[in-house]
Amino acid sequence: MGAKSIFHVIILILSLLYVPSNISAQDTENTKEPEARLVARFPFKQYYGGVVVLSARLNDHPDTLQFLLDTGSAGISLDTTTCVRLGLKLTPSDKVVRGLVASKNIVYAADNTLHLPGLTADSLDFHINNYELISQVYGIQIDGIIGYSLLSRYIMQVDYDKEEISMYTNGAFKYPRGGHLMKPNLTFIPVITAPLRSGKRNINHRYYFDTGAGMCLLLSTQFVKDSSLLVKRKAKVIPTEAQGLGGKMQMYITTMSEFRIGNYNFRNVPTYLFDDITNITSYPSLAGMVGNDLLRRFNLTLNYAKKEIHIIPNTHFRDQFDYSYTGLIIYLIDNRIEVTDVIRNSPAEKAGFKVGDIVLAINNNFTTNLQLYRDILKNIGTRPKLLLMRNNELMVKQLPIRSIL
Repeated sequence: MGAKSIFHVIILILSLLYVPSNISAQDTENTKEPEARLVARFPFKQYYGGVVVLSARLNDHPDTLQFLLDTGSAGISLDTTTCVRLGLKLTPSDKVVRGLVASKNIVYAADNTLHLPGLTADSLDFHINNYELISQVYGIQIDGIIGYSLLSRYIMQVDYDKEEISMYTNGAFKYPRGGHLMKPNLTFIPVITAPLRSGKRNINHRYYFDTGAGMCLLLSTQFVKDSSLLVKRKAKVIPTEAQGLGGKMQMYITTMSEFRIGNYNFRNVPTYLFDDITNITSYPSLAGMVGNDLLRRFNLTLNYAKKEIHIIPNTHFRDQFDYSYTGLIIYLIDNRIEVTDVIRNSPAEKAGFKVGDIVLAINNNFTTNLQLYRDILKNIGTRPKLLLMRNNELMVKQLPIRSIL
């Protein structure tokens, strides 16, 4: 450290220690920031890709609604059919919301109150979207998404070990011992800078910090191309499908050699590649997003008022990544598990699966629990037996589960 730098540090220390004589100790105490206070604690459930779903009520309606926790949302929103069912008044606007697949003008349900267990948040303006597809993906009714509009009012701790959320008032807060304190760029959605390695290529870039994305890492194909991340690499690049605001879209899945969040490195990270047709990442401003299949490996403290996010490894930190690949896309539609797509040249296509097949059982497990079936289809090297209904005929097919590695 040079003499000039040392001088600046000394001045800083002196300024912290020096209190002018005309300010009393009582005055100093009065200007001290109040400590954050615990106001609520409640459970949540995890679904495909580690996404967090919590329960709440709206206004004076007795129905319990299910919300996705999404740091990638710049507001707070409700499903269209939920609004109709609750009889909410909707107001159109000329504002636009962008998603992975499409952009659309926002319609609002203004000035509503959200009741979480032990916590009430009023004066919330919900924007309205159709979440039918997202509900089908996770196999549960998704009534809305909680993002910045609520997160900015409180300090939120997300404990993936206990599956519990704690809410605190904004103020002076002591983070858990250990871990890493991040200082994201934060206007509405947190943006972090992180290093990425692919083969011998090392790139430092910016990413959305997105708990609402049920994947590890998502990169725009333009970023991948410009950075030459896949040049001279032997890693597989496999076509697949993903879902976002506006519908389904073609993607590719591969692995990146190494990705770092804060002080923590992950190797051979499953990574989706997508054409950013709606410019959601505003490339080259951002390279993509970090999703919750990585973030769930930490317990999080989201402190939007201070523009801070604290992460500390939890018991899921060393969980095996999901490297499985079948090419079979299944959703829960009308309380039946249906094959909605079969990726070309995939194990599923070669095994003879067809769009429209109804999955009645996997390995003699008869259920409509989509999560259970997806867990079975993660076991690389196995050949589970699927009982199908096709055109009112029963059939059994074996599905080889391959690896993306």
